[in-house]
Amino acid sequence: MTDKEALNITVLIGGRPYPLKIKAGDEHTIRKIVKEINEKVNSFQLTYTQKDKQDCLAMALLTYAVDLQKARQTRVDKDVADKIHQIDTLLNSVLKES
Repeated sequence: MTDKEALNITVLIGGRPYPLKIKAGDEHTIRKIVKEINEKVNSFQLTYTQKDKQDCLAMALLTYAVDLQKARQTRVDKDVADKIHQIDTLLNSVLKES
């Protein structure tokens, strides 16, 4: 990423500033994600009033990690199903020729 393509922004997560160097085209997506993270942290803070902000940040991170893992597994499952279908189609065509 060249300096021309880079954009310096600061986002607030859990009330703390984090300076980022990003692609200009990614700014909207990053700000949307930051908003979602802060909403999730706030939700955890309201639900678990005895927990500190760090605990709520960790729980939000874990939630996103679980969602990411599920999405990856779904993609892997779909890729495997596609490969099995290709093999099945190939075997059917070979068997028809026999």
